[in-house]
Amino acid sequence: MKSKFENELFTLIDKERILKDEPMKNHTTFRIGGPADYFVRPNNAEEIALIIGLCRREKTPYYIVGNGSNLLVGDKGCRGVVIQIFKSMNQIEVSDNMIAAGAGSSLAQIASAALGAGLTGFEFAAGIPGTLGGAVVMNAGAYGGEMKDVLVSVDVLTKEGKILTLQAEELKLGYRTSIVPTEGYIVLSARIALSGGKKDEIRAKMEELREKRVTKQPLEYPSAGSTFKRPEGYFAGKLIQDAGLKGFSVGGAQVSEKHCGFVINTGNATAADVQSLIGEVIDRVRKTTNVTLEPEVKQIGEF
Repeated sequence: MKSKFENELFTLIDKERILKDEPMKNHTTFRIGGPADYFVRPNNAEEIALIIGLCRREKTPYYIVGNGSNLLVGDKGCRGVVIQIFKSMNQIEVSDNMIAAGAGSSLAQIASAALGAGLTGFEFAAGIPGTLGGAVVMNAGAYGGEMKDVLVSVDVLTKEGKILTLQAEELKLGYRTSIVPTEGYIVLSARIALSGGKKDEIRAKMEELREKRVTKQPLEYPSAGSTFKRPEGYFAGKLIQDAGLKGFSVGGAQVSEKHCGFVINTGNATAADVQSLIGEVIDRVRKTTNVTLEPEVKQIGEF
């Protein structure tokens, strides 16, 4: 028998975009995670606002995810609603040196659009396996570039269901941080400003960075990307390696032998394995170097 909450939820968006007891391992790059009570794919801001409004009225928890590239979901899954902002909100428009894109756009798609338009400045993000929304939330970066270098403005949905346009400087973008999560905002879309460039040079830069990733990162295994934030003055991977943790494993979770800054799923890792390994790495590095590592991977759900 359907609950009152479920009946209402199914009146808000098409039923084919609502999945019950959906395994979250199907929606994370770690390939880990138990079932979400409800996994929904809204098409626009209005639907997101309706779903969140229902959750708030019924005191039902909800989570916002993109393509799950920086996410560890607990083995017991997520109670309430997981709202995925991804392919149904991935519109990209190029006008002069500006790109406007939906929060569900992948950074690779945006980089490809920039290349097609002969715009440079976004090459750093081409290989980051995330969406624009997640990249704004954490000020994603790589190879010397960060989102704050190119962001102009962002449209967000507030907890009260209002849409605000915030200028980049209002987001207080720092190293892997912004005010978006603390204010409870949901990123809907963003505008970035780039510079005119030569397509062959842009393509060459993207290829150079892709080659670096392929040779230095364990892309052949499921992971959530770089597991730890970079401590000021240090590199997390080197600290972990110096602590003798290269290849260290807990169950199916392992510190990559290719790059110690990555925790990988060797095939059958559980969220508990990953969580335990992360804790052990933090403890061992602290004891050997007096540096406290901080996880970069977001954790949600029940462990």
